[in-house]
Amino acid sequence: MRLGIATFCLGVSTLWTAVIAAEDENAKPPQPNQHANLTTYRDEAGQERPIRTAQDWTRRRRQILAGMQEAMGPLPDRSGLGPVEVRRIEVTQVEGAKRQTISFATGDGDSVAAYLYLPTDSAGQRRPAMLALHQTSQLGKKEVAGFSKSPGQAYGAELAARGYIVLAPDYPSFGDSQAYDFQADRYVSGTMKGIWNHMRAVDLLTARDDVDPERIGVIGHSLGGHNAMFVGVFDPRLKVIVSSCGWTPFHDYYGGKINGWTSDRYMPRLRDVYELNPDRVPFDFYEVVAALAPRAFFSNSPVKDGNFDVQGVKKAIAAAGEIYQLLGARDRLQVRYPDCEHDFPVETRREAYRFIDQVLKHAPTQELP
Repeated sequence: MRLGIATFCLGVSTLWTAVIAAEDENAKPPQPNQHANLTTYRDEAGQERPIRTAQDWTRRRRQILAGMQEAMGPLPDRSGLGPVEVRRIEVTQVEGAKRQTISFATGDGDSVAAYLYLPTDSAGQRRPAMLALHQTSQLGKKEVAGFSKSPGQAYGAELAARGYIVLAPDYPSFGDSQAYDFQADRYVSGTMKGIWNHMRAVDLLTARDDVDPERIGVIGHSLGGHNAMFVGVFDPRLKVIVSSCGWTPFHDYYGGKINGWTSDRYMPRLRDVYELNPDRVPFDFYEVVAALAPRAFFSNSPVKDGNFDVQGVKKAIAAAGEIYQLLGARDRLQVRYPDCEHDFPVETRREAYRFIDQVLKHAPTQELP
């Protein structure tokens, strides 16, 4: 049995209730300190049972989603959502593509500014598409479009030049959304608002006649790196997930000092409910990585990253690898450990792009120099 690979089309989001853990009475997160142990699940009687089959893992995955929603707040009901309303603002010719500046409605009373890259030679054919999520930067979407002084952040523009349709939205509180008021929305956390926005971005892509809905992925660095993972867990339409400098288990994040995860744009409950204690947080990144299986996941985790400790990444990759192995997809879990700091170096980007090409069955129109 292969997990998490169902195709979801615009307007049929009621199907997603099948995997929202809050609707399963047994989908309660593991007890404290159990998040690193991916070998068991809890049965109907609350007893720990060994995971031996894909069906066993499905039960544990539901429990993981329940834990994530305890910390992030629930994913709102997506049933009844109509087509994504898109407003085109400007069109600019860039290398190998037309870059549209657009705004799209998220279906919750909000709208998001984004760049939409359309390859110039894409007329009449369905293309693979990538959602490109930016790091913590006031530039927002401009960061992945190459407007900053950091060449390693221009992966949106680079993927467009390789022939991908690319959608690069602003995250709440950055770019054109700098004035976003987290206190005035319906979400418990900025993280869940981000997940909602990014799933609507996937809705936008799947509705386009020039996008192959079976070939969509997501990529991000730092803030964009863990947001790529979070939306990947909740949205199985994303077939490949690339996270650069985006994660490490909570105990390995600055030695367990997780206050950095608690601002409004992240998860305030880690402070207000779980008292900054990693032992009490109801999910961890061991589980996030494993919950992506059997879909393809690529992590860029530099050995000198001061934000996300590489030793924690190595422990989590080893644990999640057992689930990928169980599901017959061990080769779809890839990690690189470049000798650098908090960066997405060119050689690692090349490897990530080749991995995306392989998964999404795409022949690039050009390579990075």
